[in-house]
Amino acid sequence: MQPLLPVNKSGVSIATPIKRIDLERRERAELSPFAAFSDATRGRETSRPLDEYRTEFQRDRERLLHCKSFRRLSHKTQVFLAPEGDHYRTRMTHTLEVAQIARSIARTLALNEDLTEAIALGHDLGHTPFGHTGEAAIDEALKELSQAAHTQAEGTPRSFNHARQSLRVVEDLEYEGAGLNLCWETRDGILGHSGQHMPATLEGQIVRTADRIAYINHDIDDALRAGVLQPGDVPQQYCEVLGHTAPQRITTLVQDMIEASVGRDLIALSEPINEAMLGLRSFLFEQVYLSPVAKTEEPKAKNVVKALFGYYVNNFDEVPLEYRVHKDGTQVECVQSCIDYVAGMTDRYALRLYEELFIPSSWDV
Repeated sequence: MQPLLPVNKSGVSIATPIKRIDLERRERAELSPFAAFSDATRGRETSRPLDEYRTEFQRDRERLLHCKSFRRLSHKTQVFLAPEGDHYRTRMTHTLEVAQIARSIARTLALNEDLTEAIALGHDLGHTPFGHTGEAAIDEALKELSQAAHTQAEGTPRSFNHARQSLRVVEDLEYEGAGLNLCWETRDGILGHSGQHMPATLEGQIVRTADRIAYINHDIDDALRAGVLQPGDVPQQYCEVLGHTAPQRITTLVQDMIEASVGRDLIALSEPINEAMLGLRSFLFEQVYLSPVAKTEEPKAKNVVKALFGYYVNNFDEVPLEYRVHKDGTQVECVQSCIDYVAGMTDRYALRLYEELFIPSSWDV
């Protein structure tokens, strides 16, 4: 007599491992027809054998989680430069909050959680040191370089955008120049998390809005902690619609997105909720992002990034080799390699390097 195999409460054997093909069948049976299905991905730039146990989107998520650029997010600014305190958000904690919000929405709408999480984990990998201040610094430096040059080689970058750089990180920089070789849907979502490009998948569209939901609410929380805002400063007309606390506002926004998007081939918010969210975002720009407290150290941070960028443009041979040479041995365009190196730095590494290059060191006499 054969021994009975252990089963779970649904009668499914737990002695047999769940394989990729089982997960793909489960997606087809349980997910919305509007979902992105793992077995129907548009594929990778370089085809690879399928994994026996993981779907293609699971592999993307895990590649992103283990890459060097993801680890560096823990030492990159979210809003406040060099905050005194352990509880302010970093680019890493922001990314994790986006992933949590986005996954909750995807799960409830029966969309692909693995793809959603992969896009969320990768969306800010191209961010510079010192947050959007560093992004503006590189963009300004490129425009100044373009104006100063009588001629520029074809292919020389003339502007900088962190979403495009995030895509470049996963396609060309990670894994020593080989790139992460992610699925098309993941790369499309990373590029489309902000800016003009709208993601083709609903999972990517979820991350695009979850990004705003996360930063609007946690930036208010950090601003209150920093004393930039007082509890009564947040406009009551938006609090009456969205809620008076961060958990209340996140719940309202998430639930509204679910209700406005269910059964549709589109991710949306209802008009009154969207207007309140955009109003709160405008309030943050006026009272937090452009406030004297948040802006106090900005000129210094911008000077650090521009000085480092200018130094490496003029001393190209000092850029680490991994940023100067493609995997096939051809040389990366000079300005692009300098962008890649400086944009990938953490706040503290940029400051340490600036000190080494531009601040005189003491010596014994």
